[in-house]
Amino acid sequence: MSKHMPVPAWVRQLANRYVPFADAASADLPLSRLLRLSLFQVVIGMTLALLVGTLNRVLIVELQVPSWWVAVAVAVPMVFAPLRALIGYRSDTHPSVLGLRRIPYLWSGSLLLFSGLAILPFALLLLSEPTPQTLWLGRLGAGLAFVLVGIGIQMTQTAGLALANDLATPEKQPRVVAMLYTMLLLGMIVSSGLFGLLLQDFTPSRLIQVVQGCAVLVLVLNLTALWKQEARQSKRGQREVGGFSKSLQALMAIPQMKRFLWTVGLGTCAFSMQDIILEPYGGEVLGLGVGATSGLTAIGAAGSLIAFMASAKWLNQGLHACRLASAGVLIGLPAFAMVIFSAPLASVDLFRLGVLLIGFGGGLFSVGMLVTAMSFPNKAHSGLVLGAWGAVQGVAAGLAMALGGVIRDVVSQMAKSGWLGESLQSQATAYSFVYHVEIYLLFVVLIALGPLLRRSKDQPVVNGPAFGLAEFPT
Repeated sequence: MSKHMPVPAWVRQLANRYVPFADAASADLPLSRLLRLSLFQVVIGMTLALLVGTLNRVLIVELQVPSWWVAVAVAVPMVFAPLRALIGYRSDTHPSVLGLRRIPYLWSGSLLLFSGLAILPFALLLLSEPTPQTLWLGRLGAGLAFVLVGIGIQMTQTAGLALANDLATPEKQPRVVAMLYTMLLLGMIVSSGLFGLLLQDFTPSRLIQVVQGCAVLVLVLNLTALWKQEARQSKRGQREVGGFSKSLQALMAIPQMKRFLWTVGLGTCAFSMQDIILEPYGGEVLGLGVGATSGLTAIGAAGSLIAFMASAKWLNQGLHACRLASAGVLIGLPAFAMVIFSAPLASVDLFRLGVLLIGFGGGLFSVGMLVTAMSFPNKAHSGLVLGAWGAVQGVAAGLAMALGGVIRDVVSQMAKSGWLGESLQSQATAYSFVYHVEIYLLFVVLIALGPLLRRSKDQPVVNGPAFGLAEFPT
């Protein structure tokens, strides 16, 4: 009797239909190996949930660190997004003696992530019991930790996605990358829930234990993910002089490219400015605990995941990608209004519904802009177009979060000093101001999207092929 019995065709059909991403596997990349590789995305999701979803609220509310400083520190990981295009180009042409291209960058990124998370607990110890002599040292340590984590995130994710793209067959690549992106969202959702449970009875020592546990998980999961994933190649990579700059110049010469990138940047700013103040808003204005505010990241990520699934149906029905992005912007308008009105109404449910709709609207906008990027006719630079999309999105998100923290501090000081009148002497005033700015930015984004919606014979941006969640790369 054969050791490996053949799997009936009807069993394979059921698995492909009902098991998530079962059809992403192939003979050379079985599902077990693919799931193991996807652990690096779980690590990225966990790290983002810790930085953006938990630490910013703790630093601002519990440790009384100025929100502008926290905003700048948390935004640092996003500001390193332009490195993605360069890291991808260099890993393509890495002159490794061992014949490995992606693994050196993936491992280096993992070490940077671990280093940043290992330094962070000591900085939190200094910030939890500050003295004039140690306060600056605690903030300096926290800033260094965020810088290391930021570079590590960009390096790990870029090299990991490139490795997955190398291992998958051409027809399976969209499914593989979509699975990896889904694992990122699941990592954010699950880890946010766990952080909320672990920090329900908050103490500084408990937070330090959580950060230390995350540092260990980074190494364990990433080492598991990259173990024996890349085969050694006999040929070493080659790099042309000025190759990256030449490709970048050709990219910017594509018609409508500059308008497209400006639209991506403005839209990302509009949806991301509130990221740094969301948890502090729930804590200071609505009185939510650390555990409850940590779950807000999971709510927003769930909204984005729902948006990706809805986008699959609407785009396959022929909806223009830019119209999908416009729908996301329009949904963002009442979503931000719900968050604003949750303070005077003292409604936590309205606040959470607004957070869910912000994630949903932001997800629709991201998918629409990504499909637009995939639809540019110059296929010779398709990879660089997607890299530019990701770089602009990351930089815009980082700058927006930093700006949101600065605006919150400035307006809060003005309100407390009475410059805005007695009626606005409230904790909610500064947060409300940031959300109003985001609403105004959404109207600017709608104006910028107009020319990208025009259909003509020489239109450089056209609808791409049928799109589903399977075709969504990160």
